[in-house]
Amino acid sequence: MGPVAVTIGPPPEPVHTVAVYAFDGMAPFELGVVVEVFALARPELTGLLAAPWYGLKVCADRPGVPLRAVGGFSVTAHHGLDELAAADTVIVVAVPNTFSGEVSPGLTAALRTAHERGARIVSICSGAFALAAAGLLDGREATTHWRYADLLQQRYPAVQVNPDVLYVDDGDVLTSAGSAAGIDLCLHLIRSDHGAKVANTVARRFVVPPHRAGGQAQFIEAAVAPVDEDDDGVARSMQWALDHLAEPLTVAVLARAARMSDRSYLRHFTARNGTSPMRWVITQRIAASLPLLESPDGTVEEIAAAVGFESAATFRHHFGRAMRTSPTAYRRTFGHSVA
Repeated sequence: MGPVAVTIGPPPEPVHTVAVYAFDGMAPFELGVVVEVFALARPELTGLLAAPWYGLKVCADRPGVPLRAVGGFSVTAHHGLDELAAADTVIVVAVPNTFSGEVSPGLTAALRTAHERGARIVSICSGAFALAAAGLLDGREATTHWRYADLLQQRYPAVQVNPDVLYVDDGDVLTSAGSAAGIDLCLHLIRSDHGAKVANTVARRFVVPPHRAGGQAQFIEAAVAPVDEDDDGVARSMQWALDHLAEPLTVAVLARAARMSDRSYLRHFTARNGTSPMRWVITQRIAASLPLLESPDGTVEEIAAAVGFESAATFRHHFGRAMRTSPTAYRRTFGHSVA
């Protein structure tokens, strides 16, 4: 048999590995969020991805040993902490006992190793206590579930605890509040890695809003109050605003759409959403700008006008505060991801 000709192309791009920590006695929701976001097959993203999707590893102190979960079932993690330490993104969804202060020494060592390697370190809910125990939150702003915020601050005074936000992105270390805020942070990670169009597609399959800003309040008084005629007006005004983002929007304009007085509208809107009407409008305008920035069409000035900012300078100011980068830098980073 003669020689066989082999055509050697460029090596395949490596998959971004996500490792999540599992432990005995865990509540399964946050772990399930991470598994669904990063391990679920996603045929809906065909043609949208410019880089491979993630590879997920569920890791534990003792791989192969069943771990009891709240609700009367068990989970077996097949990977150890050495693989967690070698991952590109490491996620800690909780710690076994927040109030006892116990954090696995093996976990803190693996977190330090991963961080020193340049991995992205993420926590959901009480997982911030593990990051703090590893020293990764010293001198940084961080958040956790509002119920644990005071304890985190008392136990780790070098951490700048912000109890009022959904998540904090501090570059290589990100922290989020409890439960549903973990979904927001995972979508934020996807948005950072693959752009708004991909993140919005994943959010649609999750049946959740595509973008809630990290600075949104995590705790809203009377958020599950009975819906009355005024609340219907607030919802109606929000939908109207989304359909008219490019137009000048003020509290008075939104109140008219809700058929309420300005004062009553402010009160009901804030009670319902945990933020002011105009802050919410800014967040929606920034979210609407992301897919436009990912497209090669339109200047920053044109995009600012298209989503309702009065000037490009105002757009850049609010975009920088929300996204911690400039519109131009965002376009430079994510423009290539548009299919």
